[in-house]
Amino acid sequence: MNYHKLYLLLALLGAAPLMAQEAGESPPPESIQTTAETILDYMLKGGPFLMIPLAALSFLAVILIIFYLFTIRQGAVVSDRFMNSADALIRKQDYLGLIAVCNRENESIARIVYKTLDFATKNPTASFAEVREVTEAEGTRQASQLNNRISYLNDISRVAPMVGLFGTVIGMIAAFEGIGKSSGVQHMELAPGVAQALVTTAAGLVVSIPSLVFYSIFRGKVQILIAEMEAAMTHIMALLAAQYKRANHKANARRELSDGE
Repeated sequence: MNYHKLYLLLALLGAAPLMAQEAGESPPPESIQTTAETILDYMLKGGPFLMIPLAALSFLAVILIIFYLFTIRQGAVVSDRFMNSADALIRKQDYLGLIAVCNRENESIARIVYKTLDFATKNPTASFAEVREVTEAEGTRQASQLNNRISYLNDISRVAPMVGLFGTVIGMIAAFEGIGKSSGVQHMELAPGVAQALVTTAAGLVVSIPSLVFYSIFRGKVQILIAEMEAAMTHIMALLAAQYKRANHKANARRELSDGE
């Protein structure tokens, strides 16, 4: 980007009012005074009965988006640091040490590994198939939690237009009642009432559209994170399966040795 041209353009735009004033031309009134109807004025026309809930939904959507930006990320679901620690501890068969690591971490994969190892250590006679069932059940629960967490944005994107439409229907009813009570047919009196009624619909769409867009973005990120979590869990279960096979092989060797004696 050529910054010199950009600075020159900004300087020309800033100097334009001065050049017009020197030429005897007064700047247009729109550049000096703001318009009487601002966005806030339009919002206030919708009435507090429905605009306050829409404002609350908007505030909640912003809070959720900020919260998801910090929590819907790879480090909160699967981290390389935890996977390296889990790999090393499983190879050493230090399951209690890995349980302690899982208690310190606040990752989805750590919760799955904790449930798996907690069941395996408390039930030493359990088969690997039973341990794997516990792992799959906890993995499904963690994936459901991730999907349910972002569903609130989808709910807001659905509720906000309905609230706005409800306000529009109420405003239209009030406008037509005013026309019905007035003497004669005064169609022009219907226009302000309709415009005021449509404000709530517009406000509902203003809340709904960004919420739906961010929900789609976070849903894509969640699907990617769930796939990475499944891949990480497959790796850990493969390591545990190898340890189970090694333990069974040693047990069989000891049994054969004792039978031979």
